[in-house]
Amino acid sequence: MNMDIEILYEDEYLLFAVKPVGVLSQKGDGPNMIDLLSADRGEVFPVHRLDTAVGGIMVFAKSTQAAAKLSALVSRNEIEKQYLAVLQGVPEKESDTLVDLLFKDSRKNKSFVVNRERKGVKKASLEYTLIKAENGLSLVRVKLHTGRTHQIRVQFASRKLPLLGDGKYGSKCNKCSVALWSHTLSFIHPYTKKEIGFTAFPPSDRFPWNNF
Repeated sequence: MNMDIEILYEDEYLLFAVKPVGVLSQKGDGPNMIDLLSADRGEVFPVHRLDTAVGGIMVFAKSTQAAAKLSALVSRNEIEKQYLAVLQGVPEKESDTLVDLLFKDSRKNKSFVVNRERKGVKKASLEYTLIKAENGLSLVRVKLHTGRTHQIRVQFASRKLPLLGDGKYGSKCNKCSVALWSHTLSFIHPYTKKEIGFTAFPPSDRFPWNNF
């Protein structure tokens, strides 16, 4: 696997890296971040994931002990995650909080907004801010309050604002992969106890990011 991975920060406990679109977050059938990073950096451990079609910033642990500490932050929702997304259409409000009940169908690897609680249904919440609208498309910044499967994709799609290139959730555009990018990650470092965070931007020369 001949692919350079951008490293944003590294210490003895963890590293921040930028996952390219099309690369798996975890080990699997194809190029993946674990193998690509381990080839240069020694063994690393995943503590969260991004969909294969989504690029952007991720954090990895460099030991099983650090992985346990970072995973605990993830489970307690103490890692702040912000994303950039391009929507088909323009939201009615320039900023808003979206709250839904989501059901994940594991057989279809797809999530659905439902209107009542039952087994397998979880609350999903995010907030967004409109950055720019151009030619019927909208660039938004999204802050996650919860981390549900395909959450950003399904919450916007349920409001007739599918992410550009997201055929699974209603986009008819085939010019790009899912227009979603992991933009920032920040949290209290589990060892130094100081806040740490980094930002990564999508490739400005590629559609649809070059529209903005």
